[in-house]
Amino acid sequence: MTPPYPATEVPPNLLSTARPTITRLVRALDERLPQSGERLHEIARYALLPAGKLLRPLLLVESARAVGGDYDEIIPAALGVEYLHAGSLVHDDVIDGDVLRRGRPTVVARYGVEDAVVTGDALIMGMFAAVTDCADHGLPADRLVDAVRVLARAGVDLCRGQAMEAELRGDPRCGLDPYLTMIALKTGALFRGACQAGAVLGGGSPAEQRALTEFAEHLGLAFQMHDDLLPHTSDAGTTGKSGLSDIANGRPTFPVLMGYAMTGPAGRDALETALDGTLPAPEALAVVRELLESTGALDAARERARAEVLRAKECLTVLDDSPSTTVLAAVADFSIDREL
Repeated sequence: MTPPYPATEVPPNLLSTARPTITRLVRALDERLPQSGERLHEIARYALLPAGKLLRPLLLVESARAVGGDYDEIIPAALGVEYLHAGSLVHDDVIDGDVLRRGRPTVVARYGVEDAVVTGDALIMGMFAAVTDCADHGLPADRLVDAVRVLARAGVDLCRGQAMEAELRGDPRCGLDPYLTMIALKTGALFRGACQAGAVLGGGSPAEQRALTEFAEHLGLAFQMHDDLLPHTSDAGTTGKSGLSDIANGRPTFPVLMGYAMTGPAGRDALETALDGTLPAPEALAVVRELLESTGALDAARERARAEVLRAKECLTVLDDSPSTTVLAAVADFSIDREL
């Protein structure tokens, strides 16, 4: 069985190292989700399969294995992280009114708001059940309690980040510091939760847990910084989602904030207009792209993302070299070497 996405979606340096874990995760997702014909199960399967990149469950598994954990003991918890992530995306698409994700209609576009909200809720609740199922594979209760605590806090942080993002909407004057705080919560929370929970479940020492948590914090920043670049460097046919979403929703993304800091009064006025809903989204995106290219903000944003990847990989030096640390380093490289 091979991962249900084209090999071109994942660079070879990640696919080759992570294939065994990704294959097991995809198989476990398919086996765990019932095909009973019940509507909620149908929609949940649609949200989860075909699977996306599976980065968060991959991080949990390889973090656990990097400190001595075993595949079979932790696979349910890894699936739980994917449930939490998928549920948050279903809710995101409801909030933003997005109609395309992974190259096909979003859950809300296909099934409607009511079913999307309920399915998102069910997936998030399913995270708790999945983690506690690790008890059936012999993991001690104290590790499970700690892992649930970590992931629950990550879920709350994700919501804090989403609320903060709404506060920043439409205001490129907000500055980089609030933005960095926001993405550390909204995007970084589940990376951090996956790695920390994996280290806990795998029985890692305090030093190993800290190293993996810090790795994930830098990884989360790099991933979102690069994600913010994609509307300006890739098209919807490549990314599988609309490049207009950020502009249409007035989000001051990382390159936009870099550009705002690097331009003069006229450029700042243009960026403010592009985010205030005055212009049609395609026209606003064109204005933003031109300014980001002319100021060098795109290149500056890329360099900052690369710096975060280097910091992430430095954190892994605390751990013994292993196939799992190789995968974790490959995920860090992948975070800024992708078009989706």
